Amino acid sequence: MRKIELSIAALATNESQSNNFVVILKEEEGNRRLPVVIGGFEAQAIAIAIEKIQPNRPLTHDLFRNVLLQLQVSLKEVVISDLKNGVFYAELLCVKDDGTTLTIDSRTSDAIALAVRFSCPIFAYDFILEDAGISLEEEEQEKEKGQGEEEKEAPGKKKWGSYPLEKLNEILEEALDNEDYEKAAQIRDELNKRNQ
Repeated sequence: MRKIELSIAALATNESQSNNFVVILKEEEGNRRLPVVIGGFEAQAIAIAIEKIQPNRPLTHDLFRNVLLQLQVSLKEVVISDLKNGVFYAELLCVKDDGTTLTIDSRTSDAIALAVRFSCPIFAYDFILEDAGISLEEEEQEKEKGQGEEEKEAPGKKKWGSYPLEKLNEILEEALDNEDYEKAAQIRDELNKRNQ
């Protein structure tokens, strides 16, 4: 299995679930995005670390980082290692000062929050991006940039299955541009269904 490096592209509210957020991870050397639904606490922890805000007292992820550092353990990388029933699984790959490596099971949201604090890379196995990633076609991106105002979804069409492939890709790009990741995930699922 090949590991693909990702970076955080966006952090947004999840419109269908008011207490949840979506962190969008983008492929460093490609055009795919991986939307991961996370809780509000984890979203706040990630946002605080990205913005380099220093809270008065350490948050849980800060505490965990401090404990690892006191034990002379550093976080080398985070790997999103599996996807089961729509749930992402992650591992923390840690290194002790003596060179010993440790692999620790983690929720993906916690792993991302720690990766930001340790400034370490985030990876996902290629099969995860193939299954759950949303691909932006470069050709269509250029076309979108030149068109200006994007065509809105036709009213009355409720099933993505009724759209032609080209139109689905256009709507997908519009959804990503507007940070409507729920719609983008639905379209991704329809595209995946058609590719099977």
